[in-house]
Amino acid sequence: MAITKSVAVGGFVIGGLALGVIAALLFGGAQLFVHKLRVVVYFEHSVAGLAVGSPVTLRGVKVGTVQSMKVYLKLPELIPVIPVYLDIEPNMVSWTNGALRADAADVEHAVKEGLRAQLSSQSLVTGQLSINLDFYPDAQVKSIGTTGDVPEIPSIPSDLQHIKDEIADLKLPELADKARIALTGIDQIIGELKGKVGPVADSVLQTSDAARTTLETATDAVRQVQLDASHTLGDIDRLATDTQGQIASTSKEIKEVLTAVNLTMGKADTVIGSLNDMTGAHAPLRTGLEATIRDLAASAASLRDFSHELERKPNSILLGR
Repeated sequence: MAITKSVAVGGFVIGGLALGVIAALLFGGAQLFVHKLRVVVYFEHSVAGLAVGSPVTLRGVKVGTVQSMKVYLKLPELIPVIPVYLDIEPNMVSWTNGALRADAADVEHAVKEGLRAQLSSQSLVTGQLSINLDFYPDAQVKSIGTTGDVPEIPSIPSDLQHIKDEIADLKLPELADKARIALTGIDQIIGELKGKVGPVADSVLQTSDAARTTLETATDAVRQVQLDASHTLGDIDRLATDTQGQIASTSKEIKEVLTAVNLTMGKADTVIGSLNDMTGAHAPLRTGLEATIRDLAASAASLRDFSHELERKPNSILLGR
């Protein structure tokens, strides 16, 4: 009886184990015999929200999971460093879109080409994180490399960490102190101005009244100047009109005088030509004049001789020669 009960218990246990093995083979047994590629990523910032089993993606495609995490202090600075080990499924990544599976050498080559790991938020509500792999060839990184047997993928700060670093660089406490000092100075200035605003306001009001009066006076003066200028311009216009008329009439008279002068000059030229003809060397008038002059000269000589004779002989008229 006892033997039968022991056999039944043993058979039950063996059956349970057999069912477990069959279930494991049916629902995931194929994964038990797959060799996974293990890599490590070192983070120097908080990884709160990242857990074992969190997905590892390459541009949104799940290629592995987080296998384990731990913390160690980096000497001599005592800086906390968190190595996160990842299990990459080689059959999810091929180097040339073929059947070849990625290995450690492929990971090292990808790292040289810019492969980096970055924490990524899965949900803002739960705060769960994942690790995203992508290529950032221009990102400045440093490799820690404390485990030489596992290939390392360098990490870069997450977007949230970038924001935190920028806020830290702002030095908000110093800015707050400077703002507090500035506000204190402003309060002091306001307190000093309170006693001066009233007199200054009265002075400004008086200045405004004086300026308004001056502006009105200047406006009246400008208006009068404009009126006088209008009269003056009218007189100038009339004077210009009269001058133009006088110039027109005078120009006509001058033209008539010039015409008469031209005619007179023509007649004068004619008279001069006639005189030249009359007084020429062989002109008849000139010959007659010369003969008349010779006769007059002879007559004058005769009269001169006669007068001398009368002086000598006054009775010659009566007695004759």
